[in-house]
Amino acid sequence: MNNIMSSSIASKSVSFLHLQHTNTNNKPNSLFRLQSPNILPFPHKSLSLTSSSSFKPPMATLAVSSPTLGLSETFSKLKQDGKVAFIPYITAGDPDLSTTAEALKVLDNCGSDIIELGVPYSDPLADGPVIQAAATRALARGANLDAILKMLKEVIPQLSCPIALFTYYNPILKRGVEKFMVTVKEVGVHGLVVPDVPLEETELLRQEASKHNIELVLLTTPTTPRDRMKAIVEATEGFLYLVSSIGVTGARASVSEKVQSLLQEIKAESSKPVAVGFGISKPEHVKQVAGWGADGVIVGSAVVKILGEAGSPEEGLKKLEEFTKSLKAALV
Repeated sequence: MNNIMSSSIASKSVSFLHLQHTNTNNKPNSLFRLQSPNILPFPHKSLSLTSSSSFKPPMATLAVSSPTLGLSETFSKLKQDGKVAFIPYITAGDPDLSTTAEALKVLDNCGSDIIELGVPYSDPLADGPVIQAAATRALARGANLDAILKMLKEVIPQLSCPIALFTYYNPILKRGVEKFMVTVKEVGVHGLVVPDVPLEETELLRQEASKHNIELVLLTTPTTPRDRMKAIVEATEGFLYLVSSIGVTGARASVSEKVQSLLQEIKAESSKPVAVGFGISKPEHVKQVAGWGADGVIVGSAVVKILGEAGSPEEGLKKLEEFTKSLKAALV
């Protein structure tokens, strides 16, 4: 199903990512209908990477203390060191949760400063075909929220960088906003990105997130009106997620030069860190956006594609390590 982001943003009805979704009959669907994800039973044996595997993540089996730094603190430390945050995104459960656990360790060991972990959802409005396909595969293999949180509870203590969950609003509503925040905090999550909630409807999310020390990251786009952008910058916690282009997620040939002027505009209004995402897929993109003054660079679809299209989990993890190192090197 194709999902289209509107190219114009109305001042009152826009969400972080102003989205309009249509079904096969071209009738608008509500962003907030409470339907359960289509989780299909699929007999499946989880991957177990043992000493006989051809790929061994560097230091992946060594447990370390859970990171004490949150998103804001991570950006503050990097700024003091004159560095830009590298933030990769992967979809939980693709190709399976055991591989996701190992991928988180690989990303951490390769120098990721924050990792954005996508919760697969059956109606991912903001995501392009690569991440949509990853979510579909993950759901078919049973990667529901409970299974993901169970995996994170075991893995997060082994990571040195914070995790930010990327999830749509329905899974939060189904569990209950307060219960959701309590649960993700207990497993060690530091941040939360919810792309389909309008700014005007984030009050409860922000209150509960703040109560449980979860940093709620808000998004703004190239077509967000200036006054609205100011309001989003003021409300966001952790960092501001600057979408680099109009449309859904996905690798692109180049990054719009409008991002540079947007970064300057935002930084003239606020000292909060700004991370740029959507369409960044190459080391040269990472270097370019960092040179424009971004405090962080987010790479999603290109990373997800590596894990999703690999011939085996071991091959995917090896390629992930190589690709991550090349992206990180562009920020040195």
